[in-house]
Amino acid sequence: MNSTQARRPQVVLDALFYAASVAFTLYMFWYYWTGEGGPTLLAMTMIPVAFVLFTLQALRQNELYPGLPPTANYAIAVAYCAFSLYCAYYMNTNYMSLGEERAGMWNTADLTVGGVMTLLVIEYARRRHTPLFILNILLILYAVYGYLVPGMFYHAGLSWHRVITASSVEMATGIFSRLPQIALTVIGSFLLVLSLLRGYGCVDSLLRATKRVALRSPHAIPQSAVFGSMAIGTVSGSGAANAITVGSATIPAMINAGLPPATAAAIENASSMGGQLMPPVMGIAAFLIAEFLGVDYFDVVARGWVPALIYYLTVATSVYLLAIRYHTHIVVDPTTKRLTWRDKVNLGAFVFVVGGLVGLMAAIHLAPMFAALYMFCGAGIALLLINLAPLLRPGRWSLREFIAPLQRFLDSYIDMITDIALLLATLSIMTGALVITGVPTKLGALMVEAAGVSMVAMVLMAFLFGVILGTGLPPAPTYILVAIVIAPPMMKIGINPWVVHFFAFFVAVFGELTPPTSVTAAITSKIANTSFYVTLWRSVQICVSLFTLMAGVFVHPDIVIEPGWAQIGAALLVAIATIGITFSLQGTFSVKRPLDIGTRIVLAAISLVVLLYPDYATASVAAAPVVATVAYWLLRRRNIERDLPEVVVLDSSKLAPSTSGGALENVN
Repeated sequence: MNSTQARRPQVVLDALFYAASVAFTLYMFWYYWTGEGGPTLLAMTMIPVAFVLFTLQALRQNELYPGLPPTANYAIAVAYCAFSLYCAYYMNTNYMSLGEERAGMWNTADLTVGGVMTLLVIEYARRRHTPLFILNILLILYAVYGYLVPGMFYHAGLSWHRVITASSVEMATGIFSRLPQIALTVIGSFLLVLSLLRGYGCVDSLLRATKRVALRSPHAIPQSAVFGSMAIGTVSGSGAANAITVGSATIPAMINAGLPPATAAAIENASSMGGQLMPPVMGIAAFLIAEFLGVDYFDVVARGWVPALIYYLTVATSVYLLAIRYHTHIVVDPTTKRLTWRDKVNLGAFVFVVGGLVGLMAAIHLAPMFAALYMFCGAGIALLLINLAPLLRPGRWSLREFIAPLQRFLDSYIDMITDIALLLATLSIMTGALVITGVPTKLGALMVEAAGVSMVAMVLMAFLFGVILGTGLPPAPTYILVAIVIAPPMMKIGINPWVVHFFAFFVAVFGELTPPTSVTAAITSKIANTSFYVTLWRSVQICVSLFTLMAGVFVHPDIVIEPGWAQIGAALLVAIATIGITFSLQGTFSVKRPLDIGTRIVLAAISLVVLLYPDYATASVAAAPVVATVAYWLLRRRNIERDLPEVVVLDSSKLAPSTSGGALENVN
């Protein structure tokens, strides 16, 4: 067989995948524009189609079942795709009958089609999210055989019929319920915008700009990881994506600047993980919080800015102190080029899109899906014309160059929307099994008992519950489970719903710091060639703001209850307390160890008063010495750092300085 014959199946697969991707994207765009049929019909039709695209993508990348021969993979893929397309057709044509005529009395065909589609979604979870797959299997078995479980979690057991209906054709739970509907509607519309920015290189331009800024001072190198991840987080919301895109550039630079590999990995891990906190995406949590509370999406985003900024401010503070501790150098990367006009245009498009999304929702109260759609159309037309203009010059036309960004856009959009839609369909199976077995009610009763001891005991129990879940689950499912369990009992005793859900959100993000499933830490430690567990431990020290935010929402609830000026006072207290604690952990106040340790202990104690004392007047008085101590430290440090720092040249292939010496003025 020659090379052309060998490549023929791959060419056919690619053509089939892109044809299906274009059809899927056009249908989704048409739905965003018209809303015809509603989100339930959309989910019933497009969740099976998303599985088709997932299967085709896995097949063309040889990731379907790599241990099987190609013929078996093709046969399985054909069976998966054929059934999924039939399921989409069946659910679409029987939509009214399933929801009205046969609701509660579904026939054998309904249960068969819905049940098999549920099994395919579970198979997706087995291949992509193993902990979720295991948890779903355990919950399904518990739903059927609950009578074998002793103690308070005993229940009489449900029939397999009930479990199948709850996982599939019951629209209140299961694979076509509200969570996958959110994935396809509001989240999907935002993914259009994010994919557009990725396709036309706006994210790459942002990274290049961040890299150039990092050459300005020795402290700017590790800070480039912080602010680069912060900027990418506004449109990504994925810690892993941040770690890959930003960390591949910043971690080698930090190591060359003098930071230990584990510390460099921890800085990027903490910075990337903050992408989960950054509006307007907030790692899809903003959409989920809005759904749980029954509020507008922008209400969540408006409250989310302040905690995110506190997080990054204190991470930047910690990184600054680490850079000083390890005497980081100025690093020169010979491969760094000046920003081109295209980079500047891309940066303008990035700012336009993010600012436009927030502006449309805040100023004219446009629905999130329409705000994203309008920004996609405006930015998409502009970027298309800017990319097309140079190609229309005589002799410059290239179909490949014209199509390349569109292809990257499609790849990004399909990969993200299919993964998120099928992930939330998987989570719907999990939440449905929890609800029909009454587990949230029983755990809630335990929390109410803990509240009888003290509010602190209740909060600690909720935190431990979230941490345990976070050891095996990513942030989105952790948030959902924590919110389902803790929200009713906490709100029952009078805690504001915003406080409860933001606390659950912070706990879920903290789960990214717990082994063994911290994907972000795994990526950063791999880039730095260092220990995964050392990276996690140092990340916890840098991410102290997560702990203070968890406590802060209860002690100073104004930080999330009302957006705008009402947040400022509480935000300042929490920020000052967190910076004080960060200085007590990372700063050095004297060469005499007893004096240094004593100063740090006193500073930490006063900072805890600022954080944990509920009276604003008292907390504000306690904040004064914290601010004075930090200000004095900074002024004193400025005098010490007057000498010009050492300059090294970046050698990213070896992750170590290749040369040293010289002065900044002599570097071109």
